[in-house]
Amino acid sequence: MAKYNCIMMDIDNTLLDFDAAEHKALLETLQQFSLPCDEAAVSRYHEINSSLWGELNKGKIRRDKLVVERFDRFVKEIGAAAKATELNRAYTEHLATHADVIPGAEEALQELAEVATMIAVSNGTESVERGRLKLSGFEKYFDDIFISETVGVSKPNPKIFQMAMRKLGIEHSDKVLVVGDSLSADIQGGVNAGLDTCWVNMNGLENESGLTPTYEVKALRELYPIVMEEDELQNVGLKNRKHQNDAI
Repeated sequence: MAKYNCIMMDIDNTLLDFDAAEHKALLETLQQFSLPCDEAAVSRYHEINSSLWGELNKGKIRRDKLVVERFDRFVKEIGAAAKATELNRAYTEHLATHADVIPGAEEALQELAEVATMIAVSNGTESVERGRLKLSGFEKYFDDIFISETVGVSKPNPKIFQMAMRKLGIEHSDKVLVVGDSLSADIQGGVNAGLDTCWVNMNGLENESGLTPTYEVKALRELYPIVMEEDELQNVGLKNRKHQNDAI
């Protein structure tokens, strides 16, 4: 049986390239409203957005306020008359149409879904995350999906992980692994919930957070020896070997 029978997996920049999707959706939105879309404008939007998401992770702003506030600050800075609510609506619609896949993500999901219960846990928007998972074909690999907009709580709050475990009847927390690219959301959230964590650090970033993930990988395939026992590793590539979930 697998070392970890349940994997709680982040979506953005772990499975799907959110940065690429965000850039496309932002340009499409700015062009739609005839707003500046040069490098300076795009860079400023990213600075505002990143700052607000940092506040969200610290519990200083609600997610529903964040998604409008970012555009409200942006249009004020550039002196535009566009409404932030309309910009956010258009941006969300565009974002849902882009499912840029992280290299190796589908192979990893195929293999991990054979040996563990897969749960997606995201701080994103319901329509966006569901839409992108469906477009990518990744939706079928998950036993359940928990999105902050719908469940009413965001990572790193441990409640989102606890809700997932409770709904699926998972009792053995030592068999659960939280996987994601964000130290402040995924890893901190897993630590807060008392779960083992794996930081997906594809860009070789320095960890200056003070957090110590249980594991760190640079590619999703590196999860195999972390999750699987030796006999399961020997079966990598074989299909129809769905696990029996001993974590439940």
